[in-house]
Formats: sequence, C-alpha cells, structure tokens
Amino acid sequence: MPMILIVDDEPDIIKLISRYAAREGYEVTSAEDGGKAIEMCAAQDFDLIVMDVMMPDTDGFTACKKIKEFKDIPVIMLSARGTEFDKLFGFEVGVDDYVTKPFSPLELMARIKAVMNRHNTYVPKDAASGAGAGNSHMPKGVDDNGVISTAGIEIDTLGMTVTVDGKCKELTAKEFALLMLFMNNRGIVLTRDRILNEVWGYDSFGVDRTVDWQIKLLRNKLGSARDCIKTVRGVGYKFEA
Repeated sequence: MPMILIVDDEPDIIKLISRYAAREGYEVTSAEDGGKAIEMCAAQDFDLIVMDVMMPDTDGFTACKKIKEFKDIPVIMLSARGTEFDKLFGFEVGVDDYVTKPFSPLELMARIKAVMNRHNTYVPKDAASGAGAGNSHMPKGVDDNGVISTAGIEIDTLGMTVTVDGKCKELTAKEFALLMLFMNNRGIVLTRDRILNEVWGYDSFGVDRTVDWQIKLLRNKLGSARDCIKTVRGVGYKFEA
C-alpha cells in the first residue's frame, strides 16, 4: 500500500487529506512541521509527501530541499502562498507539483496519483537506455557516447549532465526531462497539454501555468542558449537551434 506523508501545522487539513487519501487506498502518516518531516523521511520511506509551506520550526521549502538531498521522494507543495515567485521557488528546490489553498480534495487526489505514477519512470528510463523524452528510440543527434550537441548545449544522456558553452548546469529532474523532450522534438511545436502529459503525466486542469514556470526556470539555466526555446503564442513551445 502506498505511503503518504502529510506535513501541515493545521490538524483539520491533515484530517481532510487523510480521509480522502484513505478512500483512495493510501496509507497515511503525518507531521506537524518541516523539521519533524525531515526526521521521519530519514528514518523511513514514503511514496509521496504533501507539504505546507508556512510552518513553525522549518518551512516547507527548506524541508523539501533537505529531504531531496538524501531521498528521492516526490513532493506536492500545498500552500496559501500562490504568487509566481513562490511557485517558481518551489520548483527550484525540487517540488514536483504546487497546489494553492483553498483546494479541491478530489483534485489533490488526482494530482497525487499522477505524480506517483510518473515518479522515477521518465528520467531514469532515459538515463538507463539513452532514450529520449518518453520515447523508445534514441534522441535526434545523439552520438555513440550518448551525447547530444546543439546550439552550445551538450547533453550527456547517460550521465544526465548538461553543459552550456562548456559550463556545467545543475538541472532538476523535471528540467532535464523538459530539455530531453525538446531535444527529441526539435522544430516541432509542443502544446502545454502534451508537455504536461509527457513530463508530469496529467492534463491541464488547474495547473496554474506549471509548464510556463518550469520552462522559465529551464531558460534561465540555459543562459546564452535560452532563446532556443521559443514561445508559440496560444499554443505552447518549440525548440529551434
């Protein structure tokens, strides 16, 4: 039975999520602050964490970053702080999804299912096989060593490392997955719905510009090559070297 850790300093929120999660067949445990969540994750394994941002002792962003340093557990951030800065910062520290309060418990359950279904299947599969973003064939332009080079970007598909103009870039799993998706579909317009399905595994209901924020982060890390990812207004994005 999948185990979910709910981290929130509001008992009513924990009870609400626990009730719906139990109906979906999840085993649930909880923590009242980020510091306790870090201790619990160090002591045992969880399949997913739902975590509030504003908590005593250790906030959700700090807890998420520390947990990701020693365990690869997907995190859905749940918070009343819904500004673009908050969400961008959440993705930067490794959050897999971001849900703002007040929220729909049914939507949260759908997001939990989607994140759990996709976690550790997209990028590791590419790294193990040298395959492109969700496809069974090799990405376009990959050499015998599993390296793609274009527009100053060099991607080691086996080692999952990226350099731009010779400088190493630290990409999160989602950013690497996005870049690989673009590499495998160069010159092709990708809709936001397709990107969501390929990288996150769910449709566009209530995503609050998840794709746009993640691509903004990726562009920032690509530096001089950022303009290769072009916005197609009203549709999505495409990669052009």
